[in-house]
Amino acid sequence: MAPEPPKILVGVDGSDACIEALRVAGALAGPLGAPVEAWACWDVPPGYGIYLMVGTEGFKYAAKEVLEHTLQTAFGGERPESFRARLVQGKAAPILIEGTRDASLLIVGRRGHGSFVPGSVSSACVSHAHCPVLVVHDTGKDDGRE
Repeated sequence: MAPEPPKILVGVDGSDACIEALRVAGALAGPLGAPVEAWACWDVPPGYGIYLMVGTEGFKYAAKEVLEHTLQTAFGGERPESFRARLVQGKAAPILIEGTRDASLLIVGRRGHGSFVPGSVSSACVSHAHCPVLVVHDTGKDDGRE
């Protein structure tokens, strides 16, 4: 029985850094022979208990729209081979950390607001993931790079 190829897991939140993370995953997938899974996590925000009675479909729909738009922006119509997108209900950090149990690499975008400090999700993933984590920065020109 042949071993499974390494899986690349990417956290999707719609940010520019996330778009870059998807592109990095796409570039690594071919040479590594690795499938890519893009996970968009969604949850009902705290204080929205009333929505639990009415339904959570609006939050799920919004996450799906972010996922679709982000994938379109990152790849256009050229998604990597062996690519899969998933909506997962729950808070991003614990969901992604659990997802690393069967991944070879997790790639997340850095959304931290300081120049050296990563965001809370990427920090949690770096600290607790069960596989290596690559934190990708936005390559936009607003950070002083050309």
